[in-house]
Amino acid sequence: MNREAKKWLRLRLASLMAIFLVLFIALVSRAFQLQILSGKTLKSLAERQHVKTLQVPPERGIIFDRNGEKLAVSVMADSVCADPAKIVQPGDAAAKLAAILDQDAGQIRHKLSRKGNFCWIARRIPPDRAARVEALDIDGVFLIQEPKRFYPSGELAGHLLGFVGTDASGLEGIEMLYDRHLLGAPRKLTRARDAKGKPLYARVETVAVTPEESRNLILTIDSRIQYLAEQRLKEAVRDKGAKGGYAIVMDPRTGEILALANEMSFDPNNFGKFGQQVGKNKAITDCYDPGSTFKPFLVAAALEERVVRENDRFYCENGAYAVADRVFHEAQRKRHGTLTVHDILKYSSNIGSIKISERLGKEKFYAYIQKFGFGARTGIDLPGEVPGLLRPVQNWTRVDASTVAFGQGISVTAIQLITALSAIANGGVLMKPYIVRAIVDRKGQVLQANSPQPVRRVISTATSRRLSAILTDVVGEENGTGKRARIENVSVAGKTGTSQKYDAARHVYSSERVRTSFMGFFPAEDPQVAMLITLDEPQRDKWGGVAAAPVFKGIGEQILACFKSHLRESPAPAPSPLDNAPPAHRLTLVSASRTLPIPGASVSGAEESTIDEAVMPDFRGLTIRDALKRARERNIRLRVLGNGWALNQAPSPGTPLVGERLCTVSFYTGD
Repeated sequence: MNREAKKWLRLRLASLMAIFLVLFIALVSRAFQLQILSGKTLKSLAERQHVKTLQVPPERGIIFDRNGEKLAVSVMADSVCADPAKIVQPGDAAAKLAAILDQDAGQIRHKLSRKGNFCWIARRIPPDRAARVEALDIDGVFLIQEPKRFYPSGELAGHLLGFVGTDASGLEGIEMLYDRHLLGAPRKLTRARDAKGKPLYARVETVAVTPEESRNLILTIDSRIQYLAEQRLKEAVRDKGAKGGYAIVMDPRTGEILALANEMSFDPNNFGKFGQQVGKNKAITDCYDPGSTFKPFLVAAALEERVVRENDRFYCENGAYAVADRVFHEAQRKRHGTLTVHDILKYSSNIGSIKISERLGKEKFYAYIQKFGFGARTGIDLPGEVPGLLRPVQNWTRVDASTVAFGQGISVTAIQLITALSAIANGGVLMKPYIVRAIVDRKGQVLQANSPQPVRRVISTATSRRLSAILTDVVGEENGTGKRARIENVSVAGKTGTSQKYDAARHVYSSERVRTSFMGFFPAEDPQVAMLITLDEPQRDKWGGVAAAPVFKGIGEQILACFKSHLRESPAPAPSPLDNAPPAHRLTLVSASRTLPIPGASVSGAEESTIDEAVMPDFRGLTIRDALKRARERNIRLRVLGNGWALNQAPSPGTPLVGERLCTVSFYTGD
């Protein structure tokens, strides 16, 4: 090879090396750009093409009653989703899905025909439907699991609990007010697929949106008393042809609400089937003229101010009394002559009440109305409470002061009435009503406990006792208006009321459209239970003593029957800071005790050691399920008679277990 050829070859090789070097540098630079400079961007693009992330609603905390019964839980349910980009025949797929899901095929087809790679078809469907959808095996249609709110007892306490929307947020009741405690951290569902869109894997992980897990609630409500109240109220509304009604059962010493029932009721599991008033808790959202149930608060004020005594006599004008340009009459056109203060309440005299208010004076009367909590919200932990209507005293005329004396011209709520009555029952202290006893974590550890909270002293203990004695005669004496509320062997104090509704069209109070009420407490000498019953527009028996008092009696008798074995002698709760009265001994419902049951918490060794395996346990007051559970734990064979709650058993509690470990337990619904 000559010199020129070698020179050309060297130049050619150098040129190729230069080109190779340039290409190598370009390739390395491109790789650096893709891997380092643009890595995150490209990875994000790839994930967008191959990975789909959905945020799944969180699992909400459990709501328990005071005894650990579950009132609201979360269960996992299947939801139907689709990737419209993978649906080959939207019309055919829509028709098949619509037949299973009971939806409109056109609407499903519209969802499947839209652009994008995800859409919801149906949320939280029953397991049988989910299985049928899965059996279709439609490419692009898939199931994911998400929590569904479930209320095991159906309608029980529906207005209290409220309900939850599709996004797992509370929309009414306790579910709404305590939403931030019940709502846990949401979850993230990640689905990966290959270039052809076929699923590769799916995983669920928690998104750290909130630092805390969902919490559980323990209510003051006793589900057994709640059931009794709801059933008796429902019967009364049906029998009297009423539009509706409500019943509240309260511990007057603590302010704990043991039951709060509304009729018409609703099932929060199917809240969508009810009208616009779904979830509305009328016992705290509706206000009305209280009628004669307001008279005890007038008499309490007059006794406290010492302007009257029980035996003071007032001439009741034989049934007609003129004030300014207005003539007032007794209910049912009765004609009373001279009555004592005691008898004014017993016979529920309007004219006698007017004369007591005249002696008290409107300014003092107004001050006590406010002290008893009327015209202001009680602060109960439920949403939607209204303050009622109390016009400023400076705007009262003589006629206004007279009508308020017998419960007209002032509007109150049911929760205000029962709270004010409890102040009379408990010795004169207004207590704040409450529904939630405690907020606990998933392990049962108490994070926040609510305790009885006195608001203020309204009347003295002496006045409270004097008034309670009068109200006991309203029920106990044969000619008292509340005689139909009597409970055998238990002293009941109470007051009837029938309030006319205002007819805005005619600008008068209607004699046809009324609310009938009875409020009372027992045992009168040592109250444990205060109760208010109200029926809205009954068509039959339109007087409180005839329509509402028997409902009080029925619920009260059933409470005593079911909890008879749970009555025990124990020290009374410690006096409130506003009460200087010495503590006394009282009968206490174990269900209403201050011991806080923490569902899920283990029994301590000390508690376990107190169980005597050698004697027959006490099954009374338990449900069949709880009784069977206790029997299994003790290796006892249970013979069950009837339904409801255990009322009697043989052998009796404490009997030595000798020979056959058999116990016959009679259960009773109270019907």
